[in-house]
Amino acid sequence: MKSRQLSIKVTCWLVIAGVLFVMFSIMVAAFILTKDMNVLLVGSILMVCAVCGLWSLIYAFVKRLAIFSNDMCSLLDNMISGKECVQNTDSETVFAKIAHRLFRLYDIMQENRRNADAERKELQTLVSDISHQVKTPVSNLKMVTDTLLTKDVSAQEQENFLQGIKEQVEKLDFLLQALVKCSRLETGTISLEKRVCRLFDTLAQAMGGIVYAAEKKEIAVSVDCPEYLTLSHDSKWTAEALFNLLDNAVKYTPEGGSISVSVVAWELYVEIKVTDTGKGISESNQAAIFRRFYREEEVHDQQGVGIGLYLAREIVTRQGGYIKVISEPGQGSAFSIMLPVE
Repeated sequence: MKSRQLSIKVTCWLVIAGVLFVMFSIMVAAFILTKDMNVLLVGSILMVCAVCGLWSLIYAFVKRLAIFSNDMCSLLDNMISGKECVQNTDSETVFAKIAHRLFRLYDIMQENRRNADAERKELQTLVSDISHQVKTPVSNLKMVTDTLLTKDVSAQEQENFLQGIKEQVEKLDFLLQALVKCSRLETGTISLEKRVCRLFDTLAQAMGGIVYAAEKKEIAVSVDCPEYLTLSHDSKWTAEALFNLLDNAVKYTPEGGSISVSVVAWELYVEIKVTDTGKGISESNQAAIFRRFYREEEVHDQQGVGIGLYLAREIVTRQGGYIKVISEPGQGSAFSIMLPVE
């Protein structure tokens, strides 16, 4: 343990003393054998030269080591404080090699820090969005329950209040279910399993969720899909994405309007297009509609939390596809899901 605690200077002195001891021993042994005084003279001169040479070499080594240590500490201090570090790629010294690896480690640490900051901000945004979405239905539920508990109301009013409670609970349930789906996709809890199956069956699953709502608004729905067209895709989650597009189409298409669904097989992609005669979307908002919880100002009276298109894009993207939209205000919208042909 003591040998590990020796300083560099002490170690150098020990090296010089060891060399001198060896040379002195050799010189004495040679003198005893030869009985020649010249051996002592030559040996003494060699010892002096050896000491001078060793001292110069050790001094240069210690000086270089000190410079190396200072440069390394300065580099580490800059990295710790987050200051910009300039890398010298021309030098082939030991310091340059170590510094190069430190720069690589520093870049990795900075990238991890940026990712952590981005995840933290995303989490803060998510919590803020969720609290904003939950705030209204929870406030409504508290207000209705307080009214029922503190005031005498008629049977008809009770029924109306209970209907309002049911609607708010359904909204909360829808929000939580949508968040669970998004969370499971984003965290990889659920991995999409692509299998070759009929696209017609997937489309039928999605259509089943909007038939009643379309009939209630007297919206004509037409489907043009080759019955035996097969494609490698996750049928369940693709049906979820299609349902979200169809559900939006029904919501924003006025009574007596129409919705058409068409499937076209291109060379690299299969396109599933959902076209409606609804209110349309301005070009400035077409990129924003795929953000989580985004809703246009003019549709806040409609039910929904603004997560359907975000979820649909996540599902399609994770299958190697993409979603595009063509729309103009007052001219309806056409959403296309593009799934790759494999």
